[in-house]
Amino acid sequence: MTQMSKPSKPTKTNEVNNYLERLVHPMKEVVLEIRTIILSKFPEISEQIKWNSLSFYYNGEMTPFNAKEYKRDLIVLNLNKKDYVLLIFPTGSSINDTKQLLEGDYTDGRRMLKIKSTVDAKIKMEELYELIQSWISQVT
Repeated sequence: MTQMSKPSKPTKTNEVNNYLERLVHPMKEVVLEIRTIILSKFPEISEQIKWNSLSFYYNGEMTPFNAKEYKRDLIVLNLNKKDYVLLIFPTGSSINDTKQLLEGDYTDGRRMLKIKSTVDAKIKMEELYELIQSWISQVT
């Protein structure tokens, strides 16, 4: 009998669903589209509420690392603006961004991506997939 492997860190989908049900924001549909885009393509990416925001992380085994490096964290959504959703990649400077989709050059390694609508999310989908795949190949 074959055993299925479990993620090393359980998803927090119920917590995320509750957060999204309570979310009142003009860009809520964009948030839902981003969530669908990421989770439908990458089973090794899970979601949680972190830093009081929807965030995505790698759920597989990793070699030990300093927690302050945030190597498991992929994207944190920032909803401080009303006209776009800001995707923050805590370790974005290490991602091979061949299309130069990510903005910012912060000393702590963060990079950002603005999504202005569900259409914008769909347009940037392939590039976002490439970024995520590049990131996954670095952490595994």
